[in-house]
Amino acid sequence: MFWGRRRRGGGGGGDGEREPVLLVSGMGGSILNARSKKKSKFEIRVWVRILLANLEFKKYLWSIYNLDTGYTESLDPDVEIVVPEDDYGLYAIDILDPSLFVKCSHLTDVYHFHDMIEMLMECGYKKGTTLFGYGYDFRQSNRTDKAMDGLKMKLQAAYKASGGKKVNIVSHSMGGLLVQCFMSLHADVFKKYINKWICIACPFQGAPGCINDSLLTGLQFVYGFESFFFVSRWNMHQLLVECPSIYEMLPNANFKWKQLPLVLVWRKQSGETEEVELEEFDATKCASLFEEALRNNELNYNGKSVALPFNFEIFKWAADTRQILDKAQLPNTVSFYNIYGISFDTPFDVCYGSETSPIGDLSEVCHTMPEYTYVDGDGTVPAESAKADGFAATARVGIKATHRGLLKDERVFQLLKQWLGVSEKSQQRHSTSSSKVMDMFSEPAPVHLASRDLF
Repeated sequence: MFWGRRRRGGGGGGDGEREPVLLVSGMGGSILNARSKKKSKFEIRVWVRILLANLEFKKYLWSIYNLDTGYTESLDPDVEIVVPEDDYGLYAIDILDPSLFVKCSHLTDVYHFHDMIEMLMECGYKKGTTLFGYGYDFRQSNRTDKAMDGLKMKLQAAYKASGGKKVNIVSHSMGGLLVQCFMSLHADVFKKYINKWICIACPFQGAPGCINDSLLTGLQFVYGFESFFFVSRWNMHQLLVECPSIYEMLPNANFKWKQLPLVLVWRKQSGETEEVELEEFDATKCASLFEEALRNNELNYNGKSVALPFNFEIFKWAADTRQILDKAQLPNTVSFYNIYGISFDTPFDVCYGSETSPIGDLSEVCHTMPEYTYVDGDGTVPAESAKADGFAATARVGIKATHRGLLKDERVFQLLKQWLGVSEKSQQRHSTSSSKVMDMFSEPAPVHLASRDLF
């Protein structure tokens, strides 16, 4: 296996010599609490929860985008969504439903950074000194002032707590886009506080199949028996239509894909002949499909009808975010590492209807289960997108694991130990000074997860 250059200052040894690690979550990877603006003591977990999930989700988390502020806001004006800061930010990204029911039932599908946190603590990292977490309101854009300021404050806290040592970021999925936005918008701060950035499963160029379908029909977060207790696909869809973060993970139309990702619709043609035609929408044309398919989309909230069509204002905001991402430059003082998932069928093209059962009005698409064509990846993000970071990476490594499975994979843990400098074996064996990048692949035993991954 290829190993990139080693940097001086990376700390093995005791906690006092170690550089701090900041774990940054992705889409759906942070606990969200609803808090009353009037009753300061009232706070309830709305994401993630298994029991009463649909009820609390609809009551507190359904949202609408505010063009004036640039933020997605809860439909209840008395409610604000907050991320708990317990355990130096680690609590919010550890077990996403930390209820007694989940722990007693061993529902590990909602165990997020839990295994990685445990591994790092076994290596000598200490919460609040060398180990921190950053969870955020993942409904929002990856470049909001609140998200950027929060990350800056977390970096400053880790830097100060460790005695002035630079921080090593480990991001997962959409968290990589948030870090990339920060690097682009706050280059000086990034350079000042960051030593290494280890990126896991980031949809650098988008996640075509999952995101296109999420905007049209929603997302099923949990499958199997647990799905009867969790948020339904339709309820999730009504949230995602108003989430800038989802729009920011649409496939990049300017990226040179091996094959352009498509949304396909078998469509009845008007006229007496009732001909059927397969219509194709690539990344440059999908907005017209979204507009037509979602034109009648609405939900009922407290007895009132709320229209939720495709939001062109969010779409425009996301296009500007893409420009910010494309302008990001990695400082030459920061080492970048990319881990991405391989060997799992990953949705790419999405097709609605069939030649024998075509779609009439495009609004029917939102009530139609899709068929996918698949490419290689982690089950959520295509490997082609995840490894297309555009940076001078020290190393890129493909691991056979699912999107969330990467957060508990032993090969990933071995790489983290070596790159963070906490493995004696890695310190003794790998001393190459080459900075040439190679894509390597690790073939582990199969990873089994009962649920569909989120970002």
